[in-house]
Amino acid sequence: MVNKINRELSWLSFNDRVLQEAMDENVPLVERIRFLGIYSNNLDEFYRVRVANVRRSMLLKKNKIAGFEGTASDLYKSIREVVLEQQGKFENTFAGLVNELAQNKIYLINEREIKAEDIDEVSAYFHSELKHVIFPIILDKKHNFPKLRDYAIYLAVRILLPKNKIKYALIQIPSDQSRFLILKREGHHFIMLIDDIIRLHLRTIFNILNPIDVSAHIFKFTRDAELDIDDDVSVNFIQKLENSLKERKKGVPVRFVYDQDMPEDLLQFLLDSLSLKKAVNTIPGGRYHNFKDFIKFPDFSNKKFIYSPEKPCNHKVLENNSGLITTILKQDVLLHFPYQKFDYVTDLLREAALDPKVKSVQINVYRVAKNSDIMNAILAAAFNGKEVIVVMELQARFDEENNLYWANRLKEFGVKVIFGVPHLKVHSKLLLITRESNSKEEHVAYIGTGNFNEKTARIYSDICLLTGNPLISNEVKKVFKLLENNLQRPFFKNLLVSPINAKRRIIAMIQQEIANAKKGKKAAIRIKINNITDSQLIDKLYQASQAGVKISMIVRGICCLKPGVKDLSENITVISIVDRYLEHSRFMIFENGGSPMYILTSADFMERNMEHRIEVGTFIHSKEIQEELDMIFEIQWKGSVKARLITADMKNNYHKRNLPPFHAQKEIYKYYLNKSN
Repeated sequence: MVNKINRELSWLSFNDRVLQEAMDENVPLVERIRFLGIYSNNLDEFYRVRVANVRRSMLLKKNKIAGFEGTASDLYKSIREVVLEQQGKFENTFAGLVNELAQNKIYLINEREIKAEDIDEVSAYFHSELKHVIFPIILDKKHNFPKLRDYAIYLAVRILLPKNKIKYALIQIPSDQSRFLILKREGHHFIMLIDDIIRLHLRTIFNILNPIDVSAHIFKFTRDAELDIDDDVSVNFIQKLENSLKERKKGVPVRFVYDQDMPEDLLQFLLDSLSLKKAVNTIPGGRYHNFKDFIKFPDFSNKKFIYSPEKPCNHKVLENNSGLITTILKQDVLLHFPYQKFDYVTDLLREAALDPKVKSVQINVYRVAKNSDIMNAILAAAFNGKEVIVVMELQARFDEENNLYWANRLKEFGVKVIFGVPHLKVHSKLLLITRESNSKEEHVAYIGTGNFNEKTARIYSDICLLTGNPLISNEVKKVFKLLENNLQRPFFKNLLVSPINAKRRIIAMIQQEIANAKKGKKAAIRIKINNITDSQLIDKLYQASQAGVKISMIVRGICCLKPGVKDLSENITVISIVDRYLEHSRFMIFENGGSPMYILTSADFMERNMEHRIEVGTFIHSKEIQEELDMIFEIQWKGSVKARLITADMKNNYHKRNLPPFHAQKEIYKYYLNKSN
C-alpha cells in the first residue's frame, strides 16, 4: 500500500474545494462566480508548473512516482480524468449561476440572443473599443502557425466561402479591455462578453472575403512555465532571468482547452498545427474560457451579491501616541491580516524613514504589489539618508517581471539590492529596523508568514510578529548577514532557519512528543500550514501517531499525508478551510510536556521549503501572543461551515461535528472586533 497521497492529485482535491465554494448556495451570488474564476486561474498555474513536471517525467520514462502506483504516464491520465470530471461540475455550476443571475434580472446573452434595440449600442462599442485592437490572422499550411500567448484566449474562426471553400483564421481576444459589456434596459441588466461581441461582427471583420458563413469557437493554450536559467557565467543573473522569461512564452504546450462544439475539421487543423494529440493534451469545455477574468465579474452595486465589508480592526497596543517603534520595543505584537490593519506595517516603515535615531532598514521581498506602498516607504527611507538593504527574490514565480521592475527602481535611488542566495529562493518574510538610542543599538524585527503586499493582505489570512526582543532581533540580524555574505553559517537558537536548522529542529520537537507519550505524559501537536509533502516529516508524524501523540492539523492545500489510517496515522486528524479569505498563516504548537512551544514560520512542510529555500520561523515568548495563537487554532478547529475533513480517499466532505454550525473566519473577525473596542 502507498502510505502517502500523490502531490498532484492532492492539489486537484484542493482545487475541488475551491469549486465547492462556487457550488455553495450560502455564498453570495457574484462571489460564487468569482470562485469559478479562482478555480480556473489555479488550474492554469497547475498545468503550467505541476503538469509540466509530470510531462518531463514522462519523457524521462520515470516509473516511480511519489504517492502513486503507476508510471508518470499513468499519473498524467489520472490527472486528465480528474480534470474532466471537475470540468463537468464546473460547467454545470456555471449554468446554474447563469440561471440565478436571470432570476435577479441579470442576463448573460450571446450574439444570437441580443435584442434588435441593443445592436446599435453594441456595434458602437465594437467600433470604438474593439475593432482597432483586433488583428485577424488567416491560417493556411503555406505559412508558419503564429506563436500563441499563454495567458490569452483565441477565437478559432471557420469561414465558408463561395464554391464550398473553407478558410481558417485566428482572433486573439483583447486582454486590456474588460471582458464584460453591461447593457441596461427597463430595470434589467444584460451582459455580453467581448468574445460574443466579436462573434456578432465576424462578417464585418472578414467582409473583404465575401463569406457565406462565419463561425468562431474559443480555445486557450497552456505552456510549460518553468524557467530554465542557464549556468553561463559570462551573463549576469538579471540578464539570465530576462532571457528565461522570454523563453517561457515559447514553452512546450501542456494543455489545449477548447469549445466542445468546435467543428471537427477546425479542431483537427489546430491540433495538427500545434503538434497536439486529441486524447492526450486536450480538454473539451464550454463556450467560454479564461474564467480567471470572472474574478472581476461586476457586482451591479448590489450588496447581496458580494461579501459584507469587513473593515480591518485596530490593534489597541499600536493605537497609542508614543510611536510604533517605541511601542514595539516595549512589547511584542502579533498582527493578523486581513482581520487587523496591514497599514501598521507601512506606517512602521514610514516612521523609520523619518526617525532620526534610525540608522538602517533591511527587508527581504518575495512578492510585492505593482504599485507598492511598502516599496515607496522603503524609497522614502533611502531619500532620508538611512542605509537601506533590500534582499529581492527575482524568482518568485509569475512575479519575476514585477520584482525586476522594483529592483531596478530601488537601485536607481541608491538602495543596496541583493539578489538572494545562489541556488536557494529567499522566501522568508523579514524586516529589521536598526536604531541608536543613548549610544545603544536597538532593533525592531518583523517575522511573518505572508508577503509585504498590501493587496494580498486584504484577501490572505496571514500573521506576523513585531518584536524588539533582542533574543529574536539579534538573530534576524544574523539572517540578513547570511543573505549578504553567503559564506557565513551562523548558529540560531530562537529562529528556525531553512535550510540550516528548521527541519532538524522540527523533527527533534516531534521526537520529544514521542518520548513524552511513551512516558505517559501529555503529548500533542497542533499544526497550521498551507501544504505538507515532505516525506521525512510525514513519516515522523506517522511515527508520532503510532506512539500515541494526538496530532491536529489544518492544511489548506496539498496534503500528501494520509490521516486516520489504522496502525499508521489513526491519531492524526486533518481539516482544510477554504473560505472568503485564503488561509495562508503557518504556525505550530508542541505540547512539550505541559510547557507548550509556539512557532510562527514562513515555511510549509515541503522539501522545497525545508531544503531549497531560505525560510525563517521564530519561537513565540510572549504569553499573551501564545494565548492568541491558541485562540486562532481552536476557533478554526471548531469550524464546520467551511472546514473539510481531509481523508485518504480525498472526498472533501465537510467537517460535521455534534455542535451548532460554526463559521471560523466570521468568528475570528468577531474576536478581533471585540478586542479592538
